[in-house]
Amino acid sequence: MTGAIVFDLDGTLIDSAPDIHAAANRMLADCGEAPLDLATIIGFVGNGIPHLVRLVRQARDIPDARQDEMTATMLAHYTAHPADLSTPYPGVRSCLADLKACGYRLGLCTNKFRAPSMQILDALELTGFFDVVIGGDSLPVKKPNPAPLQAAFDALGTERLLYVGDSEVDAETAQRARIPFALFTRGYRKTPVAELPKTFAFDAFDTLAAHLPALVAR
Repeated sequence: MTGAIVFDLDGTLIDSAPDIHAAANRMLADCGEAPLDLATIIGFVGNGIPHLVRLVRQARDIPDARQDEMTATMLAHYTAHPADLSTPYPGVRSCLADLKACGYRLGLCTNKFRAPSMQILDALELTGFFDVVIGGDSLPVKKPNPAPLQAAFDALGTERLLYVGDSEVDAETAQRARIPFALFTRGYRKTPVAELPKTFAFDAFDTLAAHLPALVAR
């Protein structure tokens, strides 16, 4: 089989929220502020670190003038410990290995900056599965703008088969790029599954491949 499949990272391939939570609370501690709980931080994930920092500031009534300083602090804490607590979701490695073995070309498109994304992929031994990695700073725009996803598929250079993600941002990105979308239901979305546009939804990576022959046939 041939075709290109692009994946989101946070909440799709890996549960990265514990490391993001830890870095955010280290940032808040540096500012003399109280920590936020994990559920709150999960609600802020999906649009990249600068956006997350903005929401953290708002939650603690920290002035806008500190945005750049706090973003730099958050990035420093996160890149120092990007994968201490993060883990791939069950079945991810075997799913990616099987897809590669079947001839699919695989890419990654995330709103996380590319450098920490590569650190995480290396630490979790996932790097070798991907022919291209597009980060939140790879282009002037981020998801849900379709350009990063389109750039990932362009780099893969074959039929645009499927985008796999977990969130409202991913669903909108796929819709705007006119790419079939698979929604992983165990990630960080806030909206009910039934309300998100998708080609199909799945809750375990050992079931993903079963959906592909129908997409290839189309």
